[in-house]
Amino acid sequence: MVKICCIGAGYVGGPTMAVIALKCPSVEVAVVDISVPRITAWNSDQLPIYEPGLDDVVKQCRGKNLFFSTDVEKHVREADIVFVSVNTPTKTRGLGAGKAADLTYWESAARMIADVSVSDKIVVEKSTVPVKTAEAIEKILMHNSKGIKFQILSNPEFLAEGTAIEDLFYPDRVLIGGRETPEGFKAVKALKDVYAQWVPEDRILTTNLWSAELTKLAANAFLAQRISSVNAMSALCEATGANVSEVSYAVGKDSRIGPKFLNSSVGFGGSCFQKDILNLVYICECNGLPEVAEYWKQVIKINDYQKTRFVNRIVSSMFNTVSNKKIAVLGFAFKKDTGDTRETPAIDVCKGLLGDKARISIYDPQVTEEQIQRDLTMNKFDWDHPIHLQPMSPTTVKQVSVVWDAYAATKDAHGICLLTEWDEFKTLDYERIFENMQKPAFVFDGRNVVDAEKLRKIGFIVYSIGKPLDQWLKDMPALA
Repeated sequence: MVKICCIGAGYVGGPTMAVIALKCPSVEVAVVDISVPRITAWNSDQLPIYEPGLDDVVKQCRGKNLFFSTDVEKHVREADIVFVSVNTPTKTRGLGAGKAADLTYWESAARMIADVSVSDKIVVEKSTVPVKTAEAIEKILMHNSKGIKFQILSNPEFLAEGTAIEDLFYPDRVLIGGRETPEGFKAVKALKDVYAQWVPEDRILTTNLWSAELTKLAANAFLAQRISSVNAMSALCEATGANVSEVSYAVGKDSRIGPKFLNSSVGFGGSCFQKDILNLVYICECNGLPEVAEYWKQVIKINDYQKTRFVNRIVSSMFNTVSNKKIAVLGFAFKKDTGDTRETPAIDVCKGLLGDKARISIYDPQVTEEQIQRDLTMNKFDWDHPIHLQPMSPTTVKQVSVVWDAYAATKDAHGICLLTEWDEFKTLDYERIFENMQKPAFVFDGRNVVDAEKLRKIGFIVYSIGKPLDQWLKDMPALA
């Protein structure tokens, strides 16, 4: 029986290993992590992450050929293939701070693998890592190997949160990069044989190590670039009276471009886009390509501009102050169908409003009050460190309340910010909400989820990103 161990029980490791266990009943899969609460949650009825379909997959396999454990060394020692899915946060200090990936956790995982191994192993990079990480990991393993042979493979994940299980069942492609040596080819084949149990062979791509590592960064950069492009257009649409939905629909009909990732919004979030682009920027700078680095930096700048522009629109529309006004924030996760808040635009929007002394009431169906308070008090990039190494929030933000009902969030509010495109926000009773709000009542739709005309008929003043402006909003231009 092939034994697989995955170090790291997070958003990537947990779902990926659960699906491998489901699709490969002859493979024994262990997911290990040093976090006792996280492993306890994986072994309970309340999994530590929310992902549609994940619950069913885990429950079908857990205890049969899928195991969650804190005994990291035992499972690594016994494994034939070790996936490493640890955090690769952006460095907050030292060389490359704010751009380069911090490989501390990767390095300690590699040293531990070398220390405990008593048989040859295939070590698979599953985290997003900078190009040439495999070379560094190889050196650590080689110099600590005690005669044991290791082969390093790059197998980047291309999951989208909210559809991760579907993405794993029916991937666009599985990418495996390895050394172009007889041993490397053999290792690539061993991993390919695992995926081939459910993925069509023409969707399993093999490359050299560096191509696989760079493809992950490139794919995320290209997707983020599309979002920043349409968001840049949204500002122009508002200035000219064009409708960004009509523009993006028409542009997306061009077969060379296509419709995906052309929805204008308050900005992109998630654990990968910003981090991967910053990583790409750093790699370009290190390789003497400042013009290329500058090009990719602009994608991040437009994303930051879009969030700032949204906050400025709120403040300017409400008589240039939100001081002591109640603002209801509907949605805190970075997208629907996930409880993930990493780099969510809601953090910057809320901090911007708090900077003008607003009182904020937040409702999100999947994000806890504890998580929201942590996000609003944490420094940038701290979220990407293992939870036991994150700074504990010494205080909570007093001007922020978290409620578990959209109607409680909006009661007596001066304005509503829609920051996640949860389906339930489309079907709320907005007449009831309007009755219970301060007047004039504002809706700032950061995801273009509501029917602006219907809300205007009720009496709301509505701002939808990239759409023709209410007369009220034209009279009070945004400060950005």
